[in-house]
Amino acid sequence: MDVPGGTARDSGEYGQAVTLLPVLDLRAGIVVQARAGLRGQYAAMQSPLVAGCAPVDLARALLQRTGSKALYVADLDAILGGPAQLAVLAALGRALPGLQLWLDAGFQSLAAAQSMQAQLAALGVSSVLPVLGTETLARCEDLSWSPALVLSLDFAAEGFRGDATWLERPERWPARVIVMTLTAVGMDQGPDFDRLGQCQALANGRTLYAAGGVRHQSDLQALQRLGVRGALVASAVHRGDLP
Repeated sequence: MDVPGGTARDSGEYGQAVTLLPVLDLRAGIVVQARAGLRGQYAAMQSPLVAGCAPVDLARALLQRTGSKALYVADLDAILGGPAQLAVLAALGRALPGLQLWLDAGFQSLAAAQSMQAQLAALGVSSVLPVLGTETLARCEDLSWSPALVLSLDFAAEGFRGDATWLERPERWPARVIVMTLTAVGMDQGPDFDRLGQCQALANGRTLYAAGGVRHQSDLQALQRLGVRGALVASAVHRGDLP
């Protein structure tokens, strides 16, 4: 199942267009600006798209600009070990009918992700796709059997974050995989094409999404040539640098 997102225009010469998946980073109930994975330094979002940093307002603006029906949300409170921001997530679901919510909430296991799905369903948010990040997963589980989740391979300045078995056993990956380069997030330096190429060589037909560093149409065209199907985007959308 492909993400119901917008696609980059005027890039058909390189094959299938790259799906754009807009991103919200949430901390303490507001949207923050992610930079280089230094989460303690993230400041409140200042965007030309809307006034303020209210999650619903910014989510609506990002969805409109990208044409996407899906939204990637990083619940930084939960990722850093605190409680999930259930009220904010429920508000997003209620305000944006038909939204598919890709949610990274620091899940330590598939069971924890399924529990969060149940909690949000009880709050009226039924279309939640859990994103399981290797930096918080307790171990390398076999996720290949489940189409209703996403694996995020997380990389930081020190290298891979998580159980190295994930890189040794790609047959355990689900159908959709994010390659997350935290040091590239918000830095306007371009995606990590070398790492994406390495993961593409292991993917065996799985759908890859690039996260971190996408700046403009040329980056999207380069991702297409690499065979990457989607891109998580935020800063470039706020600046108006993507179609």
